[in-house]
Amino acid sequence: MDERYEKLKEALLKEEWPSVYLFKFIVPNDAERIAKVNALFNEQSEVSMHPSRNDKYMSISAKELMLDVDSVMKVYEEASKIQDLIAL
Repeated sequence: MDERYEKLKEALLKEEWPSVYLFKFIVPNDAERIAKVNALFNEQSEVSMHPSRNDKYMSISAKELMLDVDSVMKVYEEASKIQDLIAL
């Protein structure tokens, strides 16, 4: 895990869990990549998508009840495998 995720994990350890967590990602506006991001979340998650002004990218936000810090980090770990994904 790179330094950016280590800092995030340190910050998340200060929060109370379980908690609703907001994930934000940007991916190229490609059906396969969007589907891979959506697959990171369950049916109960509140997912919203917004295309960029030129439709080149898709912003995906998801609110999900997470049980602990490790479950949040697991989502980021899986997301990092999606080509050209930017985690915000």
